[in-house]
Amino acid sequence: MSDTLYTLAAPCQHSEDIKKSRFLAQAAPVQTPEQALAFIRDVGDAAATHNCWAYRIGQDYRFNDDGEPGGTAGRPILQAIEGQGIDRAVVVVTRWYGGIKLGAGGLVRAYGGTAAECLRRAERLPIVAMARLALRCDFAELALLKARLRELDADITREDFGADGVDMEIQLPEPRAAEAQARVTDISRGRHEARRLD
Repeated sequence: MSDTLYTLAAPCQHSEDIKKSRFLAQAAPVQTPEQALAFIRDVGDAAATHNCWAYRIGQDYRFNDDGEPGGTAGRPILQAIEGQGIDRAVVVVTRWYGGIKLGAGGLVRAYGGTAAECLRRAERLPIVAMARLALRCDFAELALLKARLRELDADITREDFGADGVDMEIQLPEPRAAEAQARVTDISRGRHEARRLD
């Protein structure tokens, strides 16, 4: 498996009927645990037998079996997320019980399998590592510097105008950080340089 992680391009869903129980997996991209928990609240069906879920956002993750036997629902959903190299995503699998018990192994396969198939069908976007830089420039160089940084997909996250120049913080894809640092030095003719904030 490659080191590239992916997130979902948009919310998606997939349903399966397994031994008369209906399983509906719903997944969405999220940036924070609060967004994940809000999605879980929004899509969970109070009339369903169980609303089991998991999310992963970087090193932050949680899962919940919602009344199913421990380890048979939430953890398999989380494993489906991790197994496909997905990050910054939440998955809720809702079950409407159909009268036939699946057993622990059957539940693991049903919850994990429905979540995995939902994620397999989802459109994905690669997650690009970002770098943060702080820099200073003179007013005369500001327009040129901004144009050159835009070429590197840089976003200005802070801009403070002082009496003798501008202090900025930018965020850009990690592979372009060194080139941005070189451009700041070149444009300022060595008077200023960009320093890493991360």
